[in-house]
Amino acid sequence: MAIGDLSPVNGAEDVYYVDVGTHGVPRHGAVYVIDADEPAFIDTGLGRNREHLLDALDELDIDREAVRHVLPTHAHLDHAGGAGYLAAACPNATVRTHEVGAPHLVDPERLVAGTKEAVGEMWEYYAEPEPVPDARIEGLADGDEIDLGDRTLSVIEAPGHAPHQVVFHDSRDDLLFTGDAAGIYVPQRDTVRQTTPPPQFDLEGCLADVRTIEDLAPATLCFGHFGPRAYDPDLMEEYKRALVEWVEAVRQKRDELGDDEAVIEHFADHSEMVEVWGERKARAEERLNASGVLVALDRDAA
Repeated sequence: MAIGDLSPVNGAEDVYYVDVGTHGVPRHGAVYVIDADEPAFIDTGLGRNREHLLDALDELDIDREAVRHVLPTHAHLDHAGGAGYLAAACPNATVRTHEVGAPHLVDPERLVAGTKEAVGEMWEYYAEPEPVPDARIEGLADGDEIDLGDRTLSVIEAPGHAPHQVVFHDSRDDLLFTGDAAGIYVPQRDTVRQTTPPPQFDLEGCLADVRTIEDLAPATLCFGHFGPRAYDPDLMEEYKRALVEWVEAVRQKRDELGDDEAVIEHFADHSEMVEVWGERKARAEERLNASGVLVALDRDAA
């Protein structure tokens, strides 16, 4: 699969995903297209790669005017950065995202500033997000349902990664669109990596989100990074361990070094993902995740 490719979700009818190549890494960004009576996008990518999403509509013979729903799982720009662009391209679509995140897509100034601070030099892969018109966005809450005509998506809050995150459950094909609630799937190793960005990562919240996923036990996890994977309870157990061990590793390294920048650089220098993602992306991911844990440790100690 190459950046820009469109692939079906196995075991599902009329559900596809587009490789939007987040940060230039193939498959690192998966945006889902549901060819329902009321077509929908789930997540939107960074915005810079939006032409791949519009090409997918053409490939599926979906008119842009027919798209009715743009559904970011959360407001982080690797998942929602293209929302304003899709709203402009699909004039009958409504953007629906968590009610906490919706205002940030209408006025993304603070979101952009925070993202630039968090991702540093990787900002070059992002597009400045287009604001979503206030009349074109609706806030979602836990327990809401989104009617696509021939299928319904249930909205489930998953605030551990970010307080504005939801996951969407499609009971028709038993799919769960996870955003970052189930971590980052790494198909080359069939494992799940932690994603713990600042400033709102919460360990206990993330563990609770995984338990929610375990209770649902869907047939397929539609990861926001690297695409779908059949549900496996062992994979979710592995992710819970990864989260706990990662936070403890950062805590111990802070105690050892006593300097947060040194902690961040230590993990960047010792990333296990260089062979998979390339040095630049792997180092950036470790910096981001270590920073998120340090912020969370300070918050918990306050």
